[in-house]
Amino acid sequence: MADLRHWQEIIGLSTVAELNRAVRTGHATEIIYVSEALQERKIAAVADQIKKSGCRIVMLAGPSSSGKTTTCKRLAVQLGAVGLRPYMISLDNYFLDREHTPRDEKGDYDFECLQALDVAFFNDQLHSLLKGETIQCPKYNFHTGHRETTAVGMTLGANDVLIIEGIHALNPDLTPDIPREQKYQLYVSALTTIQLDEQRRISTSDNRLLRRIIRDRKFRGYSAEDTIRRWPSVRAGEEKWIFPYQENCNRMINSALLYELAVLRNYVMPILEEVPVDAPEYEVALRLRGLVGFFEPIEDKQIPPMSLLREFLGGSSFHY
Repeated sequence: MADLRHWQEIIGLSTVAELNRAVRTGHATEIIYVSEALQERKIAAVADQIKKSGCRIVMLAGPSSSGKTTTCKRLAVQLGAVGLRPYMISLDNYFLDREHTPRDEKGDYDFECLQALDVAFFNDQLHSLLKGETIQCPKYNFHTGHRETTAVGMTLGANDVLIIEGIHALNPDLTPDIPREQKYQLYVSALTTIQLDEQRRISTSDNRLLRRIIRDRKFRGYSAEDTIRRWPSVRAGEEKWIFPYQENCNRMINSALLYELAVLRNYVMPILEEVPVDAPEYEVALRLRGLVGFFEPIEDKQIPPMSLLREFLGGSSFHY
């Protein structure tokens, strides 16, 4: 993050006004490409560290909409470039069947807690992999609320690395029998570096919420009201289950991109405008509209297909 801030200071892009000026004078493409290159350099450096560490297990965690999945896929590419063969496991595929999911104090399903995962089954499969055995990878069906068995087999060879991605990946209670020194632990955040002005910073939580509103509408059919209503519960889960373990990581990757709110503006504004004035979520929607309204819009046609933003906007070269 310090490197990114230093780069922004050098080129004079620390505030929204400075970014808007650069966009209006035709520098949007350059900003996009350099921002993406800086992020890719960070991921490549992590791949180098993983190879040097000799760890066969990479634990990758981060809060909601921090870009864990795309970071995982881009890291896999970089691990291949240093001569390692990566395999990826998403902890989302180890959710308990919905009827067995714990409920919170309001009686709603608590998908944020560690107990929402079938930890015993996950560890059985993990230990089988580490012994050189083949497992059948599960797939959780979010529409039916049940885990399904697939025909996809996985076996780890001597030169293979396993990347385990999910919000609980850094929680030691997830893998209690794996010594810490055998795990390379990576935390993905979305620390917004550009400021509204010299005094006012942009909330990291707002950046992630905007990403999630767009993704939820595009890929899950949820309204902005649905996502905003759920957000306090998501944030409470992060405070309890994610943030306390971020200090366990070997390295942190900042997934926020300097230009992204200028791109998100065109996507999220019409979704936010659908929230009725009399809805409880209207106040948050109005505030978010005001935030993205500060940005000169950037069209997304110049965003590379491997960009982390494609996880939320669509058009990615990765399969999710």
